[in-house]
Amino acid sequence: MITTDPNAFADTLPERGRLLGLDVGTKTIGTALCDAMWTIASPAELVKRTKFAADKAALERLIAAQAVRGIVIGLPLNLDASDSPRTQSTRAFARNMDALGLPILLWDERWSTAAVTRTLIDADASRARRADLVDKLAASYILQGAVDRLAS
Repeated sequence: MITTDPNAFADTLPERGRLLGLDVGTKTIGTALCDAMWTIASPAELVKRTKFAADKAALERLIAAQAVRGIVIGLPLNLDASDSPRTQSTRAFARNMDALGLPILLWDERWSTAAVTRTLIDADASRARRADLVDKLAASYILQGAVDRLAS
């Protein structure tokens, strides 16, 4: 099941459980995980994109190792909330991930990368360090937003 409705997503997970957050880019997939009680999201791995089968296999290993019950994927909408080519690509990625049988929540991520980048700049992180961290932190930011909404 793929949805943009947090309530419908939560209804598929009556016992809660760990969630995986994804920031799907063209070159990398940032990942984050939250605890089973949906209180805090933390950055996890950075998956270097190759072919979808390899990307999916890397995510399946993470899902199995962390006993993930649901997936939150950042949806890169335009500022006016309309779809863009990246939005369409992310929706296609979600449809392909649906084969895993886990519920998927598409979460508005319009400001995630900008917010994370600002935080890293304020922390005086070098450009190289920001490049290493931004996708994982964006995934964490996306997942935390969803978790805050789900737990309320």
